[in-house]
Amino acid sequence: MLLLVVLLSGCLNSKRLQPTDPILTAQFVRGNRTVPTEELESLIPQKPNSRILGLPITPKLWFYRLGARRFDRDAAVRELAAKTNEFEQQSQQLTDQPAALKRLNRRFARDAKKLRQEVEEGNWIMRNLGEPPSYFTEQDARTNAGKMQRYLTDKGFFNAQTAYSLNVLRNRQVRVTYQISENAGFYLRNLTYEIEDPRIDSLVRKSLGQSTLIAGERYDSQKVAAEKVRIESLLRDQGYYAFSRQYIPNPDVDTSRRASERLLTTDTLRRPVDLYMAIKNPPGQAAHPIYRIGNLEVRISPDEAQPAVAATGLDTVRRNGITYLLSGRNISARLLEGKINLRPGQLYSQTNYRDTQRQLFLLNQFKFVNLNFTDTTNRQLRTLITATPLDKYEYTFEGGLFVLYQGQGYPGPFTNLTFRVRNLFGGLETFETSIRYGIEAQTGFASSSQTVQPKVYTAQELGVTTSLIFPQIIFPSRVRFRFNPYTPRTQVSLGFTNTLRPDFRRSLLRATMAYNWQTNPTNQFSFLIADVNLINAGPGTDSTISKQFTERLNENRGQGGTLYLSFRRSFASGISLAYTHNTNVVGQNRRANFFRAVVESGGTTLNLFANQQLRRFFQTTDSTGLQFYKYVRASIDYRHYVPVNTNTSLAFRVNTGLVYGYGPGRTAPYEKLFFAGGSNSIRAWLPRRLGPGADYPQPDPSNQNQPAEYPGRSGQLLYTFEKPGDFLLEGSAELRGKLFHLLADVNGAVFIDAGNVWRLPYSSGNQRSTFRFGSFVPQIAVGTGVGLRLDFSFFLIRLDGGIKVWDPARQYIDSRTNEYVDKRFILPDFSLRRLTKGPNPLVVNFGIGYPF
Repeated sequence: MLLLVVLLSGCLNSKRLQPTDPILTAQFVRGNRTVPTEELESLIPQKPNSRILGLPITPKLWFYRLGARRFDRDAAVRELAAKTNEFEQQSQQLTDQPAALKRLNRRFARDAKKLRQEVEEGNWIMRNLGEPPSYFTEQDARTNAGKMQRYLTDKGFFNAQTAYSLNVLRNRQVRVTYQISENAGFYLRNLTYEIEDPRIDSLVRKSLGQSTLIAGERYDSQKVAAEKVRIESLLRDQGYYAFSRQYIPNPDVDTSRRASERLLTTDTLRRPVDLYMAIKNPPGQAAHPIYRIGNLEVRISPDEAQPAVAATGLDTVRRNGITYLLSGRNISARLLEGKINLRPGQLYSQTNYRDTQRQLFLLNQFKFVNLNFTDTTNRQLRTLITATPLDKYEYTFEGGLFVLYQGQGYPGPFTNLTFRVRNLFGGLETFETSIRYGIEAQTGFASSSQTVQPKVYTAQELGVTTSLIFPQIIFPSRVRFRFNPYTPRTQVSLGFTNTLRPDFRRSLLRATMAYNWQTNPTNQFSFLIADVNLINAGPGTDSTISKQFTERLNENRGQGGTLYLSFRRSFASGISLAYTHNTNVVGQNRRANFFRAVVESGGTTLNLFANQQLRRFFQTTDSTGLQFYKYVRASIDYRHYVPVNTNTSLAFRVNTGLVYGYGPGRTAPYEKLFFAGGSNSIRAWLPRRLGPGADYPQPDPSNQNQPAEYPGRSGQLLYTFEKPGDFLLEGSAELRGKLFHLLADVNGAVFIDAGNVWRLPYSSGNQRSTFRFGSFVPQIAVGTGVGLRLDFSFFLIRLDGGIKVWDPARQYIDSRTNEYVDKRFILPDFSLRRLTKGPNPLVVNFGIGYPF
């Protein structure tokens, strides 16, 4: 290792790069006690060149200079100019060929983007492997120190002092240390408002409970700015259309009044400050003007595909004081009115303006929605709402590949085709039909002979779903109108899914009706008022594996288990309510939370009938007829995101759920049970193969006390079938960070997962799979690993490699020696030499998007 460092330092040091100025390789902030270091570091625009392990080795800088030696920026500029001239000449020749001109524009946009990127950022080596030199000047350090002092002043440290020191390393590399002395902070004692307009004075004083400035807290200029914004929003919601925060000058900050009281204090770290905030009137006016909504007009942009005559037909509708110009479109003015919160004669409200624009846009019927106000006489705002419709007919196509687990090498494709019709019946509804087909890898199954290497099987899934989405709550009562401010939707769906697997075949015919609404951008509700399922199951595609699976079900049944009932022809119905709170914003690395809770009741309406009546109706017997279910199910998913720095974050997740069957079969449909393992769960186990509890992955029929192993893979357990459970408890922690850019942002991750599923006592076939408070902790499986993420901004490809740390199933009596075996701590059995063959193999999971 030392020899490698010496060689790299000789090849990659900055002296060989011959810089004209010193290179900034490190900078630190020291001495601050209250203000976070991250906030002060964010004030420094210069970023040091990255080094290896803190050593004066800058490989990215070396690659940048290497690429720069072969880069001719002037030639790239000339090529871009030539490409632009060529495009202009060709576009003039294609003015009467719209399709060809569209293709030309698309091709030029793609080529020009690449050339502009090359002009601005350099060639491929400079962009993807290199890093521009971060040159240091002492003037930058002085400027940064001044920024920090002003920032500390804005945070209430009026007497703060800042300084910097330089440490010049070899090879003209510079390290800067910024020294901070915060000194005593100033805390708000009194806040006095001086408002010239009496009506505004009354409104502001009534709202002081929501003020961002609170006595006893440290002075913060950001909170002062937030208070200005709050007052501005408050008044704009009360008709003050022309009011802005420019009428609120910066407050008078007084640190000298009542000095004698300050001299008596014994806390030298807290100094009092008084604020005086004024709200001025417009020049030459005794009060701020109040505005009301005047004439209100909704104009739908004409359909360019229609003849001009059709667009000028009699399509003007007037309803409750609002004029609708529909431009030949068959659109319900009644439904549009429910999305518009503005009415003629009412006070102008900024909140109503924003909600109107948001609700019209979320209809998924319009490309653009614009609201314009014109100030007319008598302070009446002439309001024009312009909406540009989306295409009536639309289709989308998605496709991709699934990668097999444990490197078997057979990719599985999937495709998803969606056809969409907007405003089908003139009620702003959306009709959708989706067709999905996929081939997914199935691993873990042993061959029929049990003497050769396990095979790789495939599972096929074909699904068709048709939905009709209404932009309102469909309910025979006026209570539905109370949901209008919350972007309500009613979705009626009918779908069929057919799954063919080696172990079983399963088809599902499902009809649903759901209400969805959103109280604010972070809180969503979904109420599934009807969910009716007709399920059919049968043998799988491989007769040997299907027979083994049936034997496994019968074995579980003989032990008192109820899993076999989930693979009979069944009828299931239910209702559910889901709540989602999400403050996470894609693409932003900031502290955020995600919380989702779902409560479901299955077979609720069946409780109105006796079980004997239901058996006669469904013709249910021990082996034929329709199995029906009565169950309750609840699940909670919580995630917390913590930024470490600009490109690094910590993500945590806790996921739990419980399903309880109380019908004659004492179980729930297979789809409603819980599973552990896989790319979005415990990643050191194969998908849906962990548990339940400490149950063996695949018992050896000759000895129930010892699990069978893969043929030819000594010590590696045989995970043949999925393992459902009634209770799920799992958690994960993951450190995510950016590694480098190569065609896409390549991000890395280190994770640890823990959890399991269990059967409840009434449905379990054996004690090892049953959840009990006194024994469940040692049955929590633990896995760890690393992962790579390819972030293309519009989608993310994820590859995770997991290994087992604690396997609760590896505790049994060895039938060969009749000795007790406890190898639950299996981490030492992982070996790079036997990456997939050893007792603790690397399990590779492929996924789209982050696991949580």
